[in-house]
Amino acid sequence: MTTQTRAYLYALAAVLCWSTVASAFELGLRSLTPVQLLLYASAASVAVLFAVLAVQGKLRLFAEWGLRDYVKSALLGALNPFLYYLVLFRAYALLPGQEAQALNYTWAVVLALLSIPLLHQSIRPLSLLAIGISFAGVYVISTRGDLTGMRFEEPLGVGLAVGSSLVWALFWIFNLRDSRDEVAKLFLNFAFGFLFVLIFAWSRGEVLLPGRAGLLAGAYVGCFEMGLTFVLWLKALTLSRTTAQVSNLVFLSPFLSLVLLHHVVGESIHASSVAGLALIVAGILVQRRSA
Repeated sequence: MTTQTRAYLYALAAVLCWSTVASAFELGLRSLTPVQLLLYASAASVAVLFAVLAVQGKLRLFAEWGLRDYVKSALLGALNPFLYYLVLFRAYALLPGQEAQALNYTWAVVLALLSIPLLHQSIRPLSLLAIGISFAGVYVISTRGDLTGMRFEEPLGVGLAVGSSLVWALFWIFNLRDSRDEVAKLFLNFAFGFLFVLIFAWSRGEVLLPGRAGLLAGAYVGCFEMGLTFVLWLKALTLSRTTAQVSNLVFLSPFLSLVLLHHVVGESIHASSVAGLALIVAGILVQRRSA
């Protein structure tokens, strides 16, 4: 088996895992509040990432980092997982999974916009077209295809789903400037994030022992959305000859997710969700061509 074939296999494994998480969110939120799902998922992710670091022999890295590194991780942990998933899970609680996951995909477009003031990048005409295409998809999903009625079915949910993409884009930009080991810094971010979630959940009286379904959902989300899947994706990028050869595979995920939401969760997939998602992904692909 060639190195590039191994890269594709790792990437496909990551994509398949990410394709399942929208369904896991919806099922988990049937028995847990968004805060509780985040609490148990972040706890699971911390355990998974600690185990990965132990196997990789990287636990020693924490002794080499200074106070500034720990403060940086605390700030990043406040963005992700704490704020990002609080906003995202609330959006999933308000919207059908098919809509929430599609709207969350606008993070790549939001990232392009934020890169102008934060990374001092210029914007090209093709990038403006890409942004327009993607936000046309947001409009289609938000109105559920009623393009002339201007009636948004769930404006708060739409705002939260798109807002989560803003938080993720900010996290990505600040994380880009952090040259520490990817898995080690992610673990520390999530360790701090878990503490923030625990304090928040405790203040709201939401630290309760979950039932079996809630516990399984939290463990699954923590492992396959926040923990192990990230390690698989990093491995794919490391093995691949170029990032582009595996990165486009990630766009299979939201369409596979729609299939699972229909068959596992029981959602009736709206034509507007498929059309809107296609526009969002098309905008992202155009944006990549303009980069």
